[in-house]
Amino acid sequence: MNDRRARQTIGILTSGGDCPGLNAAIRGVAKTALERYGMEVIGITNGYRGLIEGTARRLTSDDVTGILTRGGTILGTSREKPFVDDVHQMPLLAENFADTDDLGSARDSIVGRNKPQAIIDNYHNLGLDCLFILGGNGTQKTAHLLAERGLNVIGLPKTIDNDIYGTDVTFGFHSAVDIATEGIDRLHSTAHSHNRVMVIEVMGHRAGWLALYSGVAGGGDVILIPELPYRLDRIVAHLKRRAGQGKRFSIVVVAEGAVSENEAELSEEELRVRRAASGIMSTGYGVARRIEESCGMETRVTVLGYLQRGGTPCAYDRILSTQFGTAAVELFRSGHSGHMVALEEGHIVSRPLSEVAGRLKYVSPNHPLISSAKSVDTCFGDA
Repeated sequence: MNDRRARQTIGILTSGGDCPGLNAAIRGVAKTALERYGMEVIGITNGYRGLIEGTARRLTSDDVTGILTRGGTILGTSREKPFVDDVHQMPLLAENFADTDDLGSARDSIVGRNKPQAIIDNYHNLGLDCLFILGGNGTQKTAHLLAERGLNVIGLPKTIDNDIYGTDVTFGFHSAVDIATEGIDRLHSTAHSHNRVMVIEVMGHRAGWLALYSGVAGGGDVILIPELPYRLDRIVAHLKRRAGQGKRFSIVVVAEGAVSENEAELSEEELRVRRAASGIMSTGYGVARRIEESCGMETRVTVLGYLQRGGTPCAYDRILSTQFGTAAVELFRSGHSGHMVALEEGHIVSRPLSEVAGRLKYVSPNHPLISSAKSVDTCFGDA
């Protein structure tokens, strides 16, 4: 912690996808810093891109008053990854530079060392004593890399996927669960009225937390998550058994990253090529087509998409975001940096970013909620 001035200055940025609770977390950080400790607060616009470009503004109490219930982020966000090469530009560069040294220099000027260095320079130009970074896995990984380069940073875990390692829950997750569950609830009536199989695709590329929680809350008859590769024959058998019992409709909740047992053996690139060849890139549409072809049941698909990330945060996320925001400032005041605030068994704690960066939190196949779901006859398509 830098004590060179009597009045400390902190920066706040939001990076990656937006989600409910970001403004509540900004408010928690800013109000604590401004009103409890008399700090100066700088809001960096559009995530890491804003820090690279040096676009920022001073935040006052008025700026963060009345934003607790607002969705999105008042600071704006981007998916800028300052430590990741822009692979799309490199082939074009290679065509224009015969000398490998010149190519290397051009590469660095576009995507290499200048972006992290610009961040470091602007961190100091803004006079920051600490940077508070709100974001998901990639955001926290970048935060760790900046900490390794000597910046004081503190992470706040945000994602509707709930897949950040080291915290029991992330803010944004419970709001997304509520939104997805409401979507499933609304589709029940249509499924029942038309005797259809309704497939609902929710977010969750590598981890199935959102599909699992919303699927159980919404009474999904089938739930497919990335951690449990499925077999189509088991899904079809389950749906046919339900139909034989007079249950002429079914709800299938699918995480966007769900894969069959055969697909699980493929690399991401091989899977992408296979799905492109089939003409169906959406997991939900692929599952729906195979169900309809295999058992002849009329099947429809709803992809909830960005609806899951928008709107007002639920009460739980407002509370959690506020706790994370205030705790992050207290963590900085206690002389710590290079950490992420987290929730563990109901208590706010911190984790070194070195332990969090680059790791995902997956749903265990033995998760108690999976056991509960199977007890009420929910099918996961596995053994």
